[in-house]
Amino acid sequence: MTLCSDRWIRKMAKEMKMIEPFVEGQVRETNEERLISYGLSSYGYDLRVGPEFKVFTNVHSSIIDPKHFNKDSFVDVKGKTCIIPPNSFALARSVEYFKIPRDVLTLCVGKSTYARCGIIVNVTPFEPEWEGYVTLEISNTTPLPAKIYADEGLAQVLFFKAEGVCEVSYADRNGKYMRQPREITLPCL
Repeated sequence: MTLCSDRWIRKMAKEMKMIEPFVEGQVRETNEERLISYGLSSYGYDLRVGPEFKVFTNVHSSIIDPKHFNKDSFVDVKGKTCIIPPNSFALARSVEYFKIPRDVLTLCVGKSTYARCGIIVNVTPFEPEWEGYVTLEISNTTPLPAKIYADEGLAQVLFFKAEGVCEVSYADRNGKYMRQPREITLPCL
């Protein structure tokens, strides 16, 4: 596998609509304020987090069970920021919609600005021919409340091109998280 450059990402975004909306370069500020950067980087793409969040809570003394997920396990938050309680967790989604080519696998890692604040972003790989809005898992590992900024950078996607195409893609096997909608996608079997 080969790590893809900004030139390849730009070409695929334009020709295949691999990332929509696609931001050609790094955006670091507006006229009013500095931002946590997003957009095309040297060897990746910094995605933005949308303005909807599902923050986990223990108000109902729920147990997190991936086979029987209880929607009472979280509260919905919508806005320009989201406060994640100490040692807690939230789900969110990307602003961008991704369409991954058949010979590409991605890895997504949290941005260093958040990591240096104890905020960890976990995203599973985008498999060949997967498409949709990305569900983002955000952990606040600190004993303090943590603020997340909607419509700003949260994680960097790295694209790896394989030497050949896979025999069975995510689309071929009709993966359960294919074409995730704009809403945050919860665990399902």
